[in-house]
Amino acid sequence: MKKLMTMARQFRDDDNGAAMVEYSILIGIITAAVITMIVAVGVYVTGAWTKLCSNLSAHSSTVGVTMTCT
Repeated sequence: MKKLMTMARQFRDDDNGAAMVEYSILIGIITAAVITMIVAVGVYVTGAWTKLCSNLSAHSSTVGVTMTCT
């Protein structure tokens, strides 16, 4: 019985599992933030590229050059 109580006390005082869960949650939050930033940068770059392409197309038609953006 004493051995069982000792094992129960050790299990209760063991914080390794809780720390692992906390680190897993932290890694998940960081991963979500990184993915959000990558998507935001992608949207920004796409918008900037589209704006640049439309400006170049508009100006190239004034000098007689045909330009297509892909």
